[in-house]
Amino acid sequence: MASDKPFGIDPEDFERALREAGVEIGGLIGKAGEIIDRAGVNSLAGLLGQFVQPERGRATKVEEETTGETGSGVWAIYSLDEAGVALVEQVFPSELEALRAHRDNTDVRRRVRFLPYGVPVTALDGN
Repeated sequence: MASDKPFGIDPEDFERALREAGVEIGGLIGKAGEIIDRAGVNSLAGLLGQFVQPERGRATKVEEETTGETGSGVWAIYSLDEAGVALVEQVFPSELEALRAHRDNTDVRRRVRFLPYGVPVTALDGN
């Protein structure tokens, strides 16, 4: 084996292959640039948008928050009598506490609901 061809490739062949590859890559980049120029800026933005997702703003609420969403009220455990009138048994500051107190309930007339401040207990009536 000759000392200038350790892998069976002549150094001139290797340089020639790299030059030809460089010319081909340059031609492809030039063609891509022409296509993008003809398509316009919107196409470039569309092309890049496939790979990079734009940051989306948070949706703004059109409606105001309700009392239940702000937490201004109590959670009530109540039962309905035969006439459908609500009788409040206990009130709790959080839903979790009310549901824990209500978890062993077997009475179908006993329920848990959020009662906003300022709303009368008659709103819970079954009528």
